[in-house]
Amino acid sequence: MKTVAFVPIRLNSQRVESKNLRQLGSEPLMCHILKTLLRTDGVDEVYVYCSNEGIRPLLPEGVKFLHRNEELDRDTTLGREIYDAFTTEVDADLYLLAHATSPFIRPQTIGDALEKVRSGDYDSAFSVEKIQTFAWYEGRPLNYSPDNIPRTQTLEPVYIETSAFFIFPRELWRERHRRIGDRPYMAVVDRIEGLDIDYPEDFAMAEVIAAAKGMD
Repeated sequence: MKTVAFVPIRLNSQRVESKNLRQLGSEPLMCHILKTLLRTDGVDEVYVYCSNEGIRPLLPEGVKFLHRNEELDRDTTLGREIYDAFTTEVDADLYLLAHATSPFIRPQTIGDALEKVRSGDYDSAFSVEKIQTFAWYEGRPLNYSPDNIPRTQTLEPVYIETSAFFIFPRELWRERHRRIGDRPYMAVVDRIEGLDIDYPEDFAMAEVIAAAKGMD
């Protein structure tokens, strides 16, 4: 079962300037997830999907570069358009979509999720953070009743997608345009693994974590 991992890279980030190329520790942010994917059991190929050929010299050895149309760099581009284009160009049984904004996800976490999908027990997988606290949605409590406030230990948890990775078979995307199927495996990660760099303060937090991990 051929498994291809790909990381879409866009250099014109809005919230954090040049985010994917910005140094985190001793190397650009994007290199962390790429090295993680190279160390993940079960991954056959790792691609960067980017319109800028200039990043080639920065890629870790073993990562393939696939040029994408600059039209996909628009601020209005949907993820669906990018995944459509990549899955059309590169054939695989399973796709592993990962994002450079999650530098601390571990190879074992991804590998375990990949094995769950390959077993046939699950039709897809994605990373989540488990939140077990009082949650509200659209002005209403989501997981408890204000008339009977439980202990937080007994609350029904809420699971939040971290966007670190999604694993899905080719037919799920080509036939239904979904990266999460009907029987997904949710890979629960802690707050460090689940950190998603979206804003400047997220990058500042990542720098603190990187320093603590000795990534400088």
